[in-house]
Amino acid sequence: MSASGPGLTKGQRTPLTRAQKTGFWGAWAGWTLDGMDSVIYALVLSPALAELLPRSGMAATPANISMTGSLLFGLFLVGWGLSMVWGPVADRFGRTRVLAATIFVYAIFTAAAAMAQTVWQLGLFRLLAGVGIGGEWALAGTYVAEAWPEDRRKMGAGYLQTGYYAGFFLASALNYTVAAHFGWRAMFWCGLSPVLVAFVVLFRVKEPERWQQAEHTAPAGRGAALRGIFAAPYRRRTVVNSVLVWAAICGLWAGAVYTPAAIATMARRAGMSALAAVHASSYGMGLLSLGTIAGCLVAPWLAERVGRRAALAVYFAGMAVSIAFCFGWAFYRPDGLSLFLAGLTVLGFFGGNFAIFSLWLPEQYGTAVRVTAFAFATSVGRFLAAGVNFGLGAMIRRVGSLGVPVAMTALAFLVGLAVLPLAVETRGERLPE
Repeated sequence: MSASGPGLTKGQRTPLTRAQKTGFWGAWAGWTLDGMDSVIYALVLSPALAELLPRSGMAATPANISMTGSLLFGLFLVGWGLSMVWGPVADRFGRTRVLAATIFVYAIFTAAAAMAQTVWQLGLFRLLAGVGIGGEWALAGTYVAEAWPEDRRKMGAGYLQTGYYAGFFLASALNYTVAAHFGWRAMFWCGLSPVLVAFVVLFRVKEPERWQQAEHTAPAGRGAALRGIFAAPYRRRTVVNSVLVWAAICGLWAGAVYTPAAIATMARRAGMSALAAVHASSYGMGLLSLGTIAGCLVAPWLAERVGRRAALAVYFAGMAVSIAFCFGWAFYRPDGLSLFLAGLTVLGFFGGNFAIFSLWLPEQYGTAVRVTAFAFATSVGRFLAAGVNFGLGAMIRRVGSLGVPVAMTALAFLVGLAVLPLAVETRGERLPE
């Protein structure tokens, strides 16, 4: 079976239509700004809580900031988990309209966080933003898988995933400039910008032909799509995928969210000024972003060469080692800042494992339940990761340091490696109808 489209010679790729290009860039821009909105919280965590904790009746001590930050991030992950509601809606009413809705939701509530007066208000706004942010990945990943030609969709998944980490880089640039001069509230106001992308997606991006053709054969009735992903032959793969996504989120997000705080701690330990610490955190997140973009671009190629399971095993093993190195060793060394920053590039590269999910999850389900399955696996993974994050906050408070507790999240990848043999291998298979 040729990988190229009709009328193409071997080695040629099917040209993309204007509609496919417009749709991709709309999805990519939404995913980029999604990533920016996600990491804004990590970058402004310390200054935001230093201001809001006293207003909420708590002292702004490093332990309270770390513990409260973990709790609020756990609420954010709960919001991500609740985003599974978008899946059945998208399978019933279409990809592009629901994609636009997810972007509207996360943009509005990210901006609302700029008006928070207590940590509880901030937590509520982040939870609601998480509902929108969590839905965007499933919608954007499914759109590219269905809209792009068969011989280009796998690399399209890698291109799409770079957007999320380009958002990390964009947030780091804003932190270096906007936050350093105008404070943490201005950063959240920047999170309103995705509204413009939502309008473009709503009015310019067409539904994939694959979904339009399958629209009349979609399962009918409330909850039919959700029941479908637990019927044969999907039941086992749905459970396995949820565990694998949990491992990926639990490890990478713990590392990414606590990276700015870890850098700030090491910067203060080295005698750097507050402004220099902000700049160092921005630089570190930039390195993390660049490494992850490279990992996303390599992931589809590796998945095609060795298979989806083996490729994910490489990335999971790399994540386990790099998280343990950065937070379990470099964080505690007197000269650890430079070692930590160097390790972030490696950590970021293996964090590109999410690109494998973007191409692999759509391959395992039919069009009628594809977004539901994608959203369910990622949402359950987030719910479980939220539980771990609540425990992580308590551990940080008890230990008095974020290094070892965050390093222990590397164990999640060992669980993922143990579960991987149970996953279905789809290398060489076409996207199911």
